[in-house]
Amino acid sequence: MLRLYIVKGDPLDYDYDSLLERAFSQLPNLSEETVDFKIPQVDSIIQGSKTIVRNFAQIADVARRDIKELARYISKEFAAPANVEENRLIISKRVSNEELNDKIKKYFNTYVICKECHKPDTRFEAIERGFVTIVCEACGARYTVKYY
Repeated sequence: MLRLYIVKGDPLDYDYDSLLERAFSQLPNLSEETVDFKIPQVDSIIQGSKTIVRNFAQIADVARRDIKELARYISKEFAAPANVEENRLIISKRVSNEELNDKIKKYFNTYVICKECHKPDTRFEAIERGFVTIVCEACGARYTVKYY
């Protein structure tokens, strides 16, 4: 039997099972853990045959990626020329908000969010032969994906 002194001179008797139950009851439920990270929604307008993404710099900042790398990915995904001017992305094609949001979400899920701990604290380490090594700064996981 284990004796636990909470107040000096006041012994409480606990058995192992009751201590174990008490410890488990005080643990947080990990399945209910909330994440503050949200993938930003695209704010775009269509002018003629061009689409302008007004909050592109903010999206790149949240992803912690270079704005030109993210523009390159979007350009390849839509098979249309895209360039960055004044922190806005200009795509030489008419693209809806839904399509843009789908591509941004795909980018985040593939190149930003860690596959192990599901946190966005990743960085590119090496780009070689068409593949990029992604390293998670939160859990230390390393994995390789095809580079765009």
